[in-house]
Amino acid sequence: MDKLLEIKNLNLFFGEYQALYGINLVLNKGEMKAVAGESGCGKTLTAMSIMRLLPKSAAIKSGEIIFKNDNLLYYKEKQMRELRGNKIALIPQDPMTSLNPLYTVGNQLIESIRAHSHVSHHQAKRKAVEVLDMVKIPDIQNKLNNYPHEFSGGMKQRIIISMALATNAELIIADEPTTALDVTIQKQIMDLLDEIKKELGTTILLISHDLALVSNYADTISVMYSGHIVEEASSDEFFKNPLHPYSNALLNSLPTRNPALKLKTIEGAPPSIQEKIDGCKFHPRCEYCDSSICTSTQPELKEKSKNHFSACLIK
Repeated sequence: MDKLLEIKNLNLFFGEYQALYGINLVLNKGEMKAVAGESGCGKTLTAMSIMRLLPKSAAIKSGEIIFKNDNLLYYKEKQMRELRGNKIALIPQDPMTSLNPLYTVGNQLIESIRAHSHVSHHQAKRKAVEVLDMVKIPDIQNKLNNYPHEFSGGMKQRIIISMALATNAELIIADEPTTALDVTIQKQIMDLLDEIKKELGTTILLISHDLALVSNYADTISVMYSGHIVEEASSDEFFKNPLHPYSNALLNSLPTRNPALKLKTIEGAPPSIQEKIDGCKFHPRCEYCDSSICTSTQPELKEKSKNHFSACLIK
C-alpha cells in the first residue's frame, strides 16, 4: 500500500519533560488506523503534532512528519494553514463547541469551502448541500439556515465531518469523535466514517480510548502508553492475540454482557510527564513485572510475529 503519512522517531518535550518518545507511525492511503490508550498517554499530542497545532510550550526536538513526501516540520505557518482543512482535516472531540453559535450552519460551511477553494458563493452553497447530503443531514435547504444550538450533538458532528469532506481532505484526523455522544449515535458516526473511507478512499487516523468502539472499524491499531507506542498490529491480529500487558489489561477492562463477570480495572493511573520512571513506564501497574529487568530497562518496540509489534521484556 502507498504511504500517505509517516511519523519517524518523533520526540516532543514540554520544557525539560519529555511527552512523546520516538514515535513511529505509518498511515497508508485508504486506511483507518486507530491510536488507542487511556487519557494522557499522548494520543492527542501525536495528532496535534501532525496538524502543527501544539501549545507554545511544546517543542519537537527531533523526528520527521512526512506527508506525501514533504516533511511538515519544515513547513512555514502559512503553508500549514493552506494544508489544514484542505489536505488534512480535524474532527475535534467536542462537536458542541466546534461551531460558532453566532452564525448559521450554512454560513459557516460555505465560508469554510470558500476559504479553501476559489469558488463563488453560489458554487460553495451547492457544494455545502452536496456534502450535507453525504453525511445524511435531512431537510438540507432549511437546515442551512439553522444555528448550531438547533442541532443535536450527533447532527453537529455530522456537520463537522461534512466540512472535512467539502475540501476533499486526503487525511481526516478524528480525535475521540464520539466522546460526547450516546451509544447509538456513536455507531452512526463510526458507520459514516467507515463509509467515507470505503467510498472516497479517505485515510482516517482515529484517536480513541474505546477499544470496543474501534474493534469493528480500524484496519490497524497502535496502543500508546505514557508517550510510547507499546503495541501495533492489524485489528484482527490485535484482538485475537494481544501481546503487551497493557493491551491485555485494556481489553480485560471492557464491559461484558455477562452480569456474573465483574468489571476488571487497571490498578493505579498513567504517570504524568513530570514523574520519572526508570525502565518500562508500565511496570508499576503491570502484573507481569520482573523487578530485575522491568524497573531498569526500557523495552523497544520489536516485531514479535509478522507485522505484530510489541514493547515488552517479558512477553
